[in-house]
Formats: sequence, C-alpha cells, structure tokens
Amino acid sequence: MSAEPDWWVRYFDEGYVREYEPLFDLVSDRRQVARLIELLQLESGARILDVPCGQGRHAHLLAEAGYDVDGLDLSAHLIDIAKARGTARTLRYRRGDMRRLPASWTGRFDAVLNLFTSFGFFVDARDDAKVIREFARVLKPGALLVWQGGSRDGVMARFLPSDWWTTKDGTIIAQDREFDPLTGFLTIKSTWQGRRKTEHREHRIRLYTASRLAELMLDAGLVVEQAWDSFDDRPLTRRSSEMMLIARKE
Repeated sequence: MSAEPDWWVRYFDEGYVREYEPLFDLVSDRRQVARLIELLQLESGARILDVPCGQGRHAHLLAEAGYDVDGLDLSAHLIDIAKARGTARTLRYRRGDMRRLPASWTGRFDAVLNLFTSFGFFVDARDDAKVIREFARVLKPGALLVWQGGSRDGVMARFLPSDWWTTKDGTIIAQDREFDPLTGFLTIKSTWQGRRKTEHREHRIRLYTASRLAELMLDAGLVVEQAWDSFDDRPLTRRSSEMMLIARKE
C-alpha cells in the first residue's frame, strides 16, 4: 500500500488495528481518560465530541464516567469496533469527515478531543486549518479543544528512523521513517513479515510545532491556555515527542 494523496480513506482498517496493537491497552486508555477528566474539569452530563474517535477507546470510557459523548470517524471498520464496545443514550457514533462536521452541531459541545496524532493527514495544509475551524464551530463559547499528538520539535530532536515489534500472532512489524522539512510530512513505511507472506503499507502525517498549531487555533478563535508533555503532568518541552494543547474558544 503506497501513501496516495487520500491514503487515510482506506488505511484505517483491520490492518491498522493489527499494526498498532501494542499501543491499544485498556490500562493506558483509562489512565489517559483520567487525565482528560482532570484537565477538562467538566460536570457530569457535559457534551464531548471525540473526533476522529477511532475504535472508541476514549469515548467509551468518557461515557462510562458520566459524560454525553459523540464519536465521529471516517473509517467504517473502526466505527464498527467502537459500536461493538457498546452504545447508549449518552454514547453515539457516526461516520463523517472531520473537515465537514454536521451543521446541527454548531455550538453544541463543552469539549472537542482530537487525540492520538489524528491530524495532518491531508495533502493541502489548508485542510488542516479547516479542521481546526470546524472544531471551533461546534464548541460552545468558553469551551475547550484538547489536541494531542506528535510534536515536530520533539520528534526531530529524537528522530527514530526505524524500529520493529512483534504482534500477538507472531507477525513482525518493521517501520522505516523519512521526514521532509519543507512539507513537514513524516512518511512511515511499514513491512509485515508473517508466517506465510510479506506485506507493505505506507502512510504520512504532517507534523506541527506547538507554536504553529497555536497560530492555527488563534485564527479560528481558540486561545491555547496549556501545553503539556502529552498525557503526562509535565510542561511541554522541545524534546517532548508528543504534546497536548488545551485551547479555549473565545
């Protein structure tokens, strides 16, 4: 699979779930959701949008914690997994493009979550700015956007050109990474070595610095108030490979 301009339309399938299997851990998910709850300081019943929500790892736990949660993702496969975890009156999933959120959601949410480096997919960087504007549109005045993902500064400070791991079924996953400093794209080429065959997949993510993301958010009427070293209770530094930005709608 090559990184076509719209690679993200087809990439998030059963292969994606299998490749990143070591990162999908319920204990870690619960720890991350506990941190989100601590940072958001929202009352029970508050409306939260998780977009893109993937398998519902965070949305499901937030609903369990008493929030009213919507999850949106383009991948039918991941939405099916999320729904299989369970849905309820306060937990709803739907397919959709984060560049065009439903018109009826304008001013609906107390918080929008964009987690797990689920940003920077599109060839045209203006689409990334459009996504931020959509997040701002569906937030209530004074509500919060939580953005969590790769930090260009930290990834480059400790760049790892290749690594590998083994899945539960014995498949060896090897990744080779290349970075284009002009476009900001990190290209990830994955090779799967199974018992019977070898497969290849490729995708890419545009990495941002915290300052550039803060500018995009400000353009959309969102002011960054906090910057953390991912989900950890440590301030963001230039060597943080992941970051979490908390921005408030003016």
